[in-house]
Amino acid sequence: MKSFPIILADIFSTGMYKISESLMEISYKNGEMQMIYPYGFYYDYTMIILIPAILLTLYAQGKVRSNFERYLRVPTRRGYSGAQVARILLDQNGLRDIPIEIARGQLTDHYDPTRRVLRLSGEVYQGSSIVAVSVAAHEVGHAIQHANRYVPLSLRNAIFPVARFGSSAAWGFIMIGFLIPSLGGLMDIGILLFAAAVLFQIITLPVEFNASRRALELLDSNGLIYSVEEEEGAQNVLRAAALTYVAAMASGIAQLARLILIRNRRR
Repeated sequence: MKSFPIILADIFSTGMYKISESLMEISYKNGEMQMIYPYGFYYDYTMIILIPAILLTLYAQGKVRSNFERYLRVPTRRGYSGAQVARILLDQNGLRDIPIEIARGQLTDHYDPTRRVLRLSGEVYQGSSIVAVSVAAHEVGHAIQHANRYVPLSLRNAIFPVARFGSSAAWGFIMIGFLIPSLGGLMDIGILLFAAAVLFQIITLPVEFNASRRALELLDSNGLIYSVEEEEGAQNVLRAAALTYVAAMASGIAQLARLILIRNRRR
């Protein structure tokens, strides 16, 4: 199972945000996107709606890159690896039966609620940097959410199949309805499907913010971050990652608003 950050990338990398082929790909990880293609049927005034979201995405991309590059080089004084931190926190919260595995690739860290497995990328599993312990604790936060039946997480898991189908099917309906006026009703269906994917993004925000808050509390209360500097570093890492979810949501809402404007203008 892919991590939710990568799942979100899949949802929004199927052509949803393509302004033109000349626009460079925006990519970042550990936050709900890897690729964003601001989608446009043609250039018109509705493109203005996308500009703030594009700028926010670029800013989020820069924050993630700068903070992860910086704090990957800063080891914690305790010297625990991400895997050790995850094991400590899971055991303390009565989740001894959840295994920790290495996930292939970079920034592929995730908690799999279907198999109840926590997977960490190699640099997080083996590393003892501020990034490694912060990301590991964040994923433990998701495991605790799942164990406690945290309502927003349950809603996100429930809507995910609909959002995944909507993201893959929406643009087919939208394009056919746009190109063939007599089949304009298909565009409405596509917009509704796209709205399901946007709803998934909205529900994701409280889930990720809560997991980050839990991570910081767990690291601090268990003495896994030793100094003010380490605590500040963990906060910067997790806030930067959270900003990517905000950017993904803003992009989705902006595109949904643009689609509605285009549909209304054609009527």
